[in-house]
Amino acid sequence: MGIAFVFPGQGSQSVGMLASLAAANPVVRETFDVASGVLGYDLWALAQQGPAERLNQTECTQPAMLAAGYATYRAWQGQGGRVPDAVSGHSLGEFTALVVAGALDFATAIELVQLRGRAMQESVPVGVGAIAAVLGLDDEAIEAACREAAQGEVVEPVNYNSPGQIVIAGHATAVARAIEAAKARGAKRAVPLPMSVPSHSSLMRPAAVRLGERLASAVIETPRIPYFSAVDAGRHSDPDDIRTNLVTQAASPVRWTATVVALLDAGYTTMVECGPGKVLTSLNRRIDKRSGTVFLALEDPASIAAACAATQ
Repeated sequence: MGIAFVFPGQGSQSVGMLASLAAANPVVRETFDVASGVLGYDLWALAQQGPAERLNQTECTQPAMLAAGYATYRAWQGQGGRVPDAVSGHSLGEFTALVVAGALDFATAIELVQLRGRAMQESVPVGVGAIAAVLGLDDEAIEAACREAAQGEVVEPVNYNSPGQIVIAGHATAVARAIEAAKARGAKRAVPLPMSVPSHSSLMRPAAVRLGERLASAVIETPRIPYFSAVDAGRHSDPDDIRTNLVTQAASPVRWTATVVALLDAGYTTMVECGPGKVLTSLNRRIDKRSGTVFLALEDPASIAAACAATQ
């Protein structure tokens, strides 16, 4: 039974996340304490007490979700959970996957994602960019709607999340036009999302440059666990290749559907979401059309215990 661990990104955070897991396992607080030492503020207090507006700021969300995913994995290990046979992550979750795979030091990764989040927020002034979800249209129809709506601005598919669920991003005015163009093509829903950063669009290229400058000196090791990148749905092991992918990722789409299919095709038929929420598990179920795949999600003591029993 091949087990792939997948790590969520921005959007799965919530005030109070991992509270029950932390109460049962001190490794959660220990992980957040390490992150807090890097960041210079109490990340656990922010995750537990908010305010939500600050937790949802990109430069705070990204370290919080990295710490949450890694803390959950450490709790899994502490309860006797087996080492996964492969890892991947959605957007920010790729950094968590690389920490778990031994390619990135946790403290270094926290520093990198804080910089990544800050650079993303500073690349596009608040109110200039927008992001929206489009449901019920195929990829080609959404891509056509974006081309029609651009009119000299940027609007692009940025998350290929599952069949019939695509996220688009770019200039706010172009995104608004694309929403109408998608509805005209028969989209079931096309709605703005409460994020001002047009993540993974080409407007993020300045952020990618800043991240690349820091990554140039970051130590990246060969992963000890097979690592699949959602940049291209491929397996990557060369440190320089991984470094390049992390830069590319900031301003290019998340190809989640293709990545999940690649994992399944490679024989990883048990897929475990590791971290707060069950966003990826929901997407993965929509992507997978074959029988026999097992989907699990880890975020509290009960779910970890059940998953340990199911995967021994």
